[in-house]
Amino acid sequence: MTVRTHFPARRPRPAAICVAALAFFAGLSASAVAGGAPLPPGGAAILSWTPEQQAFGYRNMEKIDPARVIRRGPHVRQLPKAATQIDPAWTWRGRSYDVASYMTRMRTSGVIVLKDGKIVLERYGLGRRPSDRWTSFSVAKSVTSTLIGAAIQDGYIKSLDAPVTDYIPELKGSAYDGVTVRQLLTMTSGVKWNEDYTDPHSDVAQAGESILEPGVNPIVSYMRHLPRADPPGSKWVYKTGETDLAGILLSNAVHRPLADYLSEKIWAPLGMEQDGVWVEDVAGHERGGCCISMTLRDYARFGQFMLEDGKAAGARVLPPGWVADATSEHEKLPPTEGNGGYGYFWWLFPGGYAAEGIFGQEVFVCPKDRVVIAINSAWRHADNDEDWAAQAAFAEALRAAANPPHELPVALP
Repeated sequence: MTVRTHFPARRPRPAAICVAALAFFAGLSASAVAGGAPLPPGGAAILSWTPEQQAFGYRNMEKIDPARVIRRGPHVRQLPKAATQIDPAWTWRGRSYDVASYMTRMRTSGVIVLKDGKIVLERYGLGRRPSDRWTSFSVAKSVTSTLIGAAIQDGYIKSLDAPVTDYIPELKGSAYDGVTVRQLLTMTSGVKWNEDYTDPHSDVAQAGESILEPGVNPIVSYMRHLPRADPPGSKWVYKTGETDLAGILLSNAVHRPLADYLSEKIWAPLGMEQDGVWVEDVAGHERGGCCISMTLRDYARFGQFMLEDGKAAGARVLPPGWVADATSEHEKLPPTEGNGGYGYFWWLFPGGYAAEGIFGQEVFVCPKDRVVIAINSAWRHADNDEDWAAQAAFAEALRAAANPPHELPVALP
């Protein structure tokens, strides 16, 4: 089989390397070991982990730094195995692949495909077991935006057009005056932000690294001093710090930790099979933009939750129409970001949408095909255009194999 992907291949995007990860890893403990060697310290440590340290660290985040538990409920939603399993082989850019060879080449720790809620493929690598959790990196952003939908359904947040300052009053008098919840979720606040990872003085390198004002979250402290660059709603600029602001806004609105609200609204009623963990910032608050750890099947269950229009155990968790709205193109991405669009912390492609995290974490949802694909990886590079393109082709081969015979892929030029 040769494939032509309808999943967009993303260009290098330093913005995907979340401030949450960098600030989190600034506190790495030298006593946490992988293969007998201490994990590297420092804010950029994750970018230089060895393959062995990645395989250990990504599935043991809670052993490395403080994290809050996301409690599972009393029942588990079963994911039955379909009678017919898929095992595609494909050719991409002149190279032949099957699932096993792709996973080895791309250091994939797990891939699962659901069709109509049933498993049609499930594989593991890098020594990972089905019971092992794996960090999400920026996939957590999509979870945070989904919880904001739940908070609107519950009446904790008035609407997407409510001012951000209603829920983070410390931002009053700052460039966030007049910015709405919707503009925060679409990264169109207009607040000036530098996400250059080659610049140690950039905003993304400095925000949230230390307590600046006692009693004020360090992200809020830093970001309320940023100037305005554009009118709110006028320009899309990826700002990882704002995904952490979204998490703070959410926990302020619901008056409880993010992990507890996630357990109440999704983890327990949806029937996740294991407790999850959510890494905290230096102030002890879960990061809205990073680092939820869960099993591969639980990643798939989250994708299935979106596919089923935000319902869990038959009850509506998200407002009617929320999933369609959250995964619609609110912003057309600039050419440097690929050929898709952007929703509420969701990346869009023809026929579906995805949650993404560095080093190859991704949950694809294809509503028309009733397919969910979850992939965890430990790529050698955090954010590389060739890696994203290869993974998009892999996802397309999986999607097509799960939908024979009416939609066969064609050759990729």
